[in-house]
Amino acid sequence: MVKSALALLLSVSMVMPTSSAGLQPGWRFAPPPGITITQSKPRHALAMQANMAVHPMYLRQVVQYPTHESSGTLVVDTGAHFLYFVLGDGRALRYGIGVAKSGFEWRGTHRVSRKAEWPGWTPPAEMLKRRPDLPRHMEGGPDNPLGARALYLGSTLYRIHGTTEPWSIGQNVSSGCIRMTNADVIDLYGRVKLNSKVVVL
Repeated sequence: MVKSALALLLSVSMVMPTSSAGLQPGWRFAPPPGITITQSKPRHALAMQANMAVHPMYLRQVVQYPTHESSGTLVVDTGAHFLYFVLGDGRALRYGIGVAKSGFEWRGTHRVSRKAEWPGWTPPAEMLKRRPDLPRHMEGGPDNPLGARALYLGSTLYRIHGTTEPWSIGQNVSSGCIRMTNADVIDLYGRVKLNSKVVVL
């Protein structure tokens, strides 16, 4: 008796939301209200980034970071794939980064000599020798390899910049530049001043 009453109650509870709300069969498997599924391709590489996973350890966060460097300094730890924006009081804002692949590593101290939004890209002669298929120049935009922002380091050819390949964060992939997700480089760009010190370890 109790079992049959319980079964009846369950069957009624399963039917009532559908009939009362006027939902269509299979509603539990449909997209949530306001969400539309599309089969079309993204208009550009930047549109794909919402679907790309970055390991949680590389997500932007404030961490304990004892250092003698003054606030506003950037410290790039290439071995750990982290960039630290020193806040002071033993803390820093930490970002995940992609760094130089084997044979392209470098170390040193420089200053931020230029900042650019949606920078254009002119591959250096050395890169064109290795990759003659590359364009001689590419205007800034969502498909540009430099991404949304770039911080130029002194008179070097190296930059801290965004990327159209967010899955490369945490890897050794570049020809010397420091890669960040576009969301992170936009955040960093707003914090960093011209002539800020950059220490690459």
